Amino acid sequence: MDKPRIGYIGLGIMGGALARRLLREHKLAVFDLSPERRAEFAALGADVKASPAEVGAVSDIVLTCLPTSAQVRQVIFGDNDGLIRGLKPGGIIADQTSGATAATRAMAAELADTGIELIDAPVSGGPRGADNGTIAIMVGGTAEQYARVAPVLTAISPNTAHVGPLGAGHTLKAVNNMMSAANRLLAFEAVAIAAANGIDPAIAVDTINKSSGRNNATLNVFPSHIFADTFEAQFTMALMEKDVALAAELAGEQFAHLTLTPLILRNYRMGMERFGRNGDIHDMLRFYEEAGGTKIAKKPLAVD
Repeated sequence: MDKPRIGYIGLGIMGGALARRLLREHKLAVFDLSPERRAEFAALGADVKASPAEVGAVSDIVLTCLPTSAQVRQVIFGDNDGLIRGLKPGGIIADQTSGATAATRAMAAELADTGIELIDAPVSGGPRGADNGTIAIMVGGTAEQYARVAPVLTAISPNTAHVGPLGAGHTLKAVNNMMSAANRLLAFEAVAIAAANGIDPAIAVDTINKSSGRNNATLNVFPSHIFADTFEAQFTMALMEKDVALAAELAGEQFAHLTLTPLILRNYRMGMERFGRNGDIHDMLRFYEEAGGTKIAKKPLAVD
């Protein structure tokens, strides 16, 4: 059986890492708005196209990785150059964006009459996980759709799972990112409190990592970023705020009396207000350093 023809749209920090993994095993048609990214992938041997429609015309499966579901909508339905202008009936779109569950279901319903299918396949593990082929991929769709895309997705990472019907991938990604956002802030707060009370931050983190409070932020963020020269997470305040807001939307009224998600959202919105939409999420540490009157990061924070 012939391999499916694969397209990829959105070659940013995350999408680019995922697409490079695919290029190891598949020929790939790609598109991105950035000329620099298009040139990079041309040099890697990808078939660079001038529009989403052109990618669709030579693809059976198209993966997308964009900042928001609104941009996914534009890529799919764009008046002159959207994917539906090129992708044939029977084609499938696998959206790897950290997107909105409701928006994805609405787009799939709109596509129904075209014969084009849409599923969600967001990822978690960051660009490093994508580069290393260890990233988690959460797929929402039917069992038949999953069977079609699984061989392609496992070329990116074996940690690929069918987690439920359409939208389930986006739902699980939203709550995962909400937890990641919360754990990061809680670790910043805990270490800052310890430092303000005379404990060396490095000793605090090392001891927490041998104790019950350890999490990804203490195990990875502090040693790899906060205590190192590579301070930045390369993930913006606006993107984290969007992910937590998606989790808050999914929670709905039944969780309104529980305060954790709204508090996390409030804090990242404070970060956006102070450091800007493109501020790095590790800039949130500034609040905790200032509150405790301590210096925790090895590298001075980028924003004054």
